[in-house]
Amino acid sequence: MTILSATTLTGTNVLNPAGESLGEIKDLMIDTGSARVQYAVLDFGGFLGIGDKLFAVPLEAFTVDTKNERLVLDVDKKRLKTAPGFPKDNWPNTADDTYLETVYDFYGQRDAFQRSRMTRPEVAN
Repeated sequence: MTILSATTLTGTNVLNPAGESLGEIKDLMIDTGSARVQYAVLDFGGFLGIGDKLFAVPLEAFTVDTKNERLVLDVDKKRLKTAPGFPKDNWPNTADDTYLETVYDFYGQRDAFQRSRMTRPEVAN
């Protein structure tokens, strides 16, 4: 098990298995109801002409390269053009599971999404 602090992850470089830089982690979004990280906010920078967007990536989609102190995301740059993203000044409403479900599906993490829903306590009225 690898346990890292949020401040350690913020600013961490993300590469794909081919060694291409995919950007860096800007933030972590935490579901306070389930006390779990829902997704990392990835800034792909200015490549691919999408520098004005951020991208939600489930933490389960990353592997940790402890030797080189970076994260690896098994997605090529071309596929990232179709990744669910959002403008830097208009973050998604994640109270609606529809957006998160789309994100988890894109990265092949549907099982992780469904597990996260099972751990969410019911909201009392």
